[in-house]
Amino acid sequence: MSHDPDSGAAGSTRSRRLFVYNGGFLTQARVRRILTLAGWEVKLGTPGPDDAIGVWGHSPTAHRGEAMAAKTGARIVRVEDAFLRSLRTGRDGEPPLGLLIDERGVHFDAATPSDLEVLLATHPFDDGALLTRAREATELMVRGHLSKYNAFPRPGPLPEAPYVLVVDQTRGDASIAHAGADAATFREMLAAAEIENPGLRIVIKTHPETAAGHRPGHFGPDDATGHISLLTDPVDPWALMEGAVAVYTVSSGLGFEAILAGHRPHVFGKPWYAGWGLTDDEQDLPRRTRTLTRTQIFAGAMVLYPTWYDPYHDALCGVEQVLTTLEARARAWREDHAGHVAAGMRLWKRAPLTRFFGSDARPRFRDGRAAVALARKTGRSLIVWAGQETSLGDAGDLPVRRVEDGFLRSRGLGAELVPPLSLVTDDLGIYYDPTRECRLEHLIAEAVKLPEGSRHRAERLVAGIVQARLTKYNLDRPIPALPEGHRILVPGQVEDDASIRLGTSEVSTNLALLQAARAANPDAVIVFKPHPDVEAGLRTGAVPHDEALRHADVVAGTADAARLLDACDEVWTMTSLMGFEALLRGKPVTCLGAPFYAGWGLTRDRGHVPERRQARPDMIALAHAVLIDYPRYFDPVTGSACPPEVVADRLAAGIAARTGPAHRLLAKAQGLLASRAWLWR
Repeated sequence: MSHDPDSGAAGSTRSRRLFVYNGGFLTQARVRRILTLAGWEVKLGTPGPDDAIGVWGHSPTAHRGEAMAAKTGARIVRVEDAFLRSLRTGRDGEPPLGLLIDERGVHFDAATPSDLEVLLATHPFDDGALLTRAREATELMVRGHLSKYNAFPRPGPLPEAPYVLVVDQTRGDASIAHAGADAATFREMLAAAEIENPGLRIVIKTHPETAAGHRPGHFGPDDATGHISLLTDPVDPWALMEGAVAVYTVSSGLGFEAILAGHRPHVFGKPWYAGWGLTDDEQDLPRRTRTLTRTQIFAGAMVLYPTWYDPYHDALCGVEQVLTTLEARARAWREDHAGHVAAGMRLWKRAPLTRFFGSDARPRFRDGRAAVALARKTGRSLIVWAGQETSLGDAGDLPVRRVEDGFLRSRGLGAELVPPLSLVTDDLGIYYDPTRECRLEHLIAEAVKLPEGSRHRAERLVAGIVQARLTKYNLDRPIPALPEGHRILVPGQVEDDASIRLGTSEVSTNLALLQAARAANPDAVIVFKPHPDVEAGLRTGAVPHDEALRHADVVAGTADAARLLDACDEVWTMTSLMGFEALLRGKPVTCLGAPFYAGWGLTRDRGHVPERRQARPDMIALAHAVLIDYPRYFDPVTGSACPPEVVADRLAAGIAARTGPAHRLLAKAQGLLASRAWLWR
C-alpha cells in the first residue's frame, strides 16, 4: 500500500519500528491495526537513529515525538485520517477506514512538501488502468453520496438554489494555520463571496463537529443576516454543491469534493488540492507548477496515497472496498437513525430484524393499528412485513415500507428459521407483486443508465456469485445423475406463496407448470426441482413422486440449485427466483408468471407482465438493481451493515447467521403445521 519507494515498502532496509508518544496510538485499536497491517511495529521506548517516530499530524501532542526525533536522529512519520474516514466523526467514537502515513510531512502543511504533494507533482498518471480505477471510484463516491463523514440524511433539508456556498471549519484546526490562514482569512473569504456574487444568497455550511457541539466554528448566528444564512443541519454535500453556483473555502476537504462535483472552488488557504490548476487560489503556491485533471488528482489522493482498511476481512484494501463499505453503512444509518416501528413481524424474526435495523435505535414492535398509532406519536418510520399491510388498517398519509427476504438470503432455509443476511425494503410495493409498481421496478429502469464503474462492480459481483455457486439458500447438496439431452430445469414453488397468488394466472401450480413445460418441449429432458421448503414438509405445493415422473424425467429432490443450474440448458418457471439465478448464468428463461425479472426483454414471457415495464436493461443492469441497489445486507461476523460482496464472501466460505436451540426446536414444530404456515411466517 505504500506510495513512495523510499518509505519502507517491501524490500526496503529502513527500520519499520514506529515509536510513539501519543496514547491514541495505543488506545485506538483500529489505528494500531492499520499501522501493523501496513508493516509498522508500534513500540514504546527510545528509538535508534534508524527507527521512526510516529506522531499524529500536527496535533498538540506531536511535539513529544518531534523532541525525541531531534534528540535521537530518528525520522518522523506523520499519521492522519484518510479523506474518506467513517460514518460519524472521530470525536463521536467512530474508528477510521484508512490512514495517511506520510514520511515527508503532512498533507495539510503547505510549509514543506508531503508525500502527497511529491506524488501529485511527479507521478506520470498515464497508466490507463489506474485512471480507469480513479474514474470508476469517483463515480461510486458521487453515486453513493459519500464524503469524509457520512451521518447525514438523504434527502435532507437544503437551501433553495441558487446560492453561493461558503465552507466553515472548526477553530484551532491544524489544517488552517498550516495552510497559511487564520480567523481573519474566513472573514476575508466571506467578504469576497459577497462582493464577487452581488445579489446572490450566501449559505455558510458549518463543520459537522461544530454542529455536533464538539468544537466551535468561525461563523455563528450573528453572521446570519440579510442574504447570508447559516446551515447547521447535517446535509448531503453533493446535493448541497449541486445547488451552488460557486464554492468558497479556506482549506476544507469539501473543497476537494467540490472539484469532483465539477466546481472550480475559490480557495483562500493552501490546502493540498490547491495549485494544480483545478482551483482559483488567493495565495501563491510556487512549488506546485503542474496542471492535473480531476481524475489524476483523485488517483493520487484517493487511490495511491492512503492506506485503506477493510473491516470485514481485517485487511488492507483499495479505495473501492472503502467506498462500498461506507455506502452500505451510510444507507443503513440514513434509513434507520430515526428509529422504526415494526409491524407484522413474528417473534422469531424480531432479533434478526433488530440487528438489521437497530444499530442506532432499536425497532419498537407493535401489531396492527397500535403500530400506526406509535409511529404517529414518535415520528418513527413504519415498516411492515410484506403481505401484512392490511393488519395496519388505515395508515393515512403515514409512509410505510414493506420488508422481505433478499435474494442472497442465507445458508439454510427461512422456513427453518435461519436468519437472513439480506432484506429488502420497499416504499412503493414489493418485488413479488406485479399488480402494482414497486421500488425495484424503478431501480431496474434507472439501471439502464448505469455509469461504467457501477457496471463493472455488478459484473464482478455476478462473476463471484456464479463461480462460488451461490443461490438464495445455498444448501450445497449433490445432484442426481441426469440423462443426456437438452435439459430443462423446472423449479417447483410454494403454491400458497404470495408471488404465485399475485403473479400467476393460467398456470399457478407445480403440476400445471410441469405439464406446460412438457407439452412445449416433448423431446427435452425435464428436471423437476421441488422447492426446499416443500421438500422439507414445511410448506404446501408437493407433487406426488409418481405424478411428477409422468411429466419429468428426473425429480431432483433436495439437489443443490446452483449445480442444477450449471447442468441444465434452460429454465421454465412460474415466478421462482431460480429464473433470475439462471439469467445470471446466461441461461434462457421462460416465465409463465410475472416475476420481477420478467417483462424487461430478458426472458420469454408466456404470462401477463405489466405494461409499465418498458425499459430494456441488459443482464448486468438488472443484476445491479436486484443485488446492489435494492437489498440491504448484514455481516454475521462483524455484526454490521455491509455491501453484497461481503455476504457473497461469507456464504461462499460457509458462514451463516447463527441459530439457537430454540429456533431449531421451533423449526421442527413447523413441520407439523405446514398447512397453517400463517401461524409462524
